Amino acid sequence: MWDYGMHWWGGWWGFFMMAGVVVLLVAAATVLAIALTRSAGTPSQPSAAAPSQADRLLDERFARGEIDETEYLRRRAILHGG
Repeated sequence: MWDYGMHWWGGWWGFFMMAGVVVLLVAAATVLAIALTRSAGTPSQPSAAAPSQADRLLDERFARGEIDETEYLRRRAILHGG
């Protein structure tokens, strides 16, 4: 007759099946934890509407007359990758 150890869920087959399930659960939890940590830890990108400190300083220098329009436009293009 069938011994309990030879049952489909018993014996070596059952051991390897359960070990595989545990490995998959641990891997899924690890991937989820890494994804959540990376998304929470990345700094947000500055929005296009909010000028950076460099833009504000450049605008102030132009407003005070320290640089002319040509220099202002050249430096602004450099700041914005153009």
